[in-house]
Amino acid sequence: MNNLTDREFWKEYWSNYIYEKVPTRSEFDKYFTPAMYGGEGKTSIEIGGFPGTMSLYFKRRGYSPTLLDFYVDPKIIDGLEESNGFSKGDVEYIESDFFAFKSEKQYDLVFSIGFIEHFDDTADVIRRHVDLVKPGGTLFIALPNFRGLNGWVQKVFDRRNYDAHNISSMIPSRLRAILGLLPLKDVKVQYTAKPMLWLEPQKGVKNKIARKVVKFFSHAMKLFPVPSRLMSPYIVLTAEKI
Repeated sequence: MNNLTDREFWKEYWSNYIYEKVPTRSEFDKYFTPAMYGGEGKTSIEIGGFPGTMSLYFKRRGYSPTLLDFYVDPKIIDGLEESNGFSKGDVEYIESDFFAFKSEKQYDLVFSIGFIEHFDDTADVIRRHVDLVKPGGTLFIALPNFRGLNGWVQKVFDRRNYDAHNISSMIPSRLRAILGLLPLKDVKVQYTAKPMLWLEPQKGVKNKIARKVVKFFSHAMKLFPVPSRLMSPYIVLTAEKI
């Protein structure tokens, strides 16, 4: 498995982290399956989701969340929990390489957001997600769409970040074909409707200026909420395990 990033990449990436607010509503809510609502007594695992913002989001929905990532800074997780009114330890975390991780436990919800596109073998990454889903459980995967305007922004203003993504993983027809070979039903692969552009925060005045410019155009694009390769910021995959 060729990983397009390493620990140093993520250590530097998270050195710029500013504690964010855990949302009461997610931009992905409209793409959630009915089974994802009402998590009382259910378990979830977030793959590659450090520091666990979405794990805490599902904690609010009643899930018992676990976070798996190969780079974890416990102090950041503690700070995120505290700053959002959660108790320390509300998210169980496992620091491990996903491809070395072995578990007999399966989960009601297995999800990742912005993870599978960092690897060359998309089919293998998705299969490993599915292995962790209980029969009758839900798979939810979201990845950025860099084959449109947002990809152009990344390529021009943040080439290092762009190069850390496998652009071929962002082809919906290819994703459908991969999911079709796995023990899944009710498979959906779709572009999200709300246009958005972004740049990752970095140190320096140049990045701050570029982010403000990109944010301005991002707000203007929201006047055209049409899901498409050109405009959509994300691709979302959902399915139920057989």
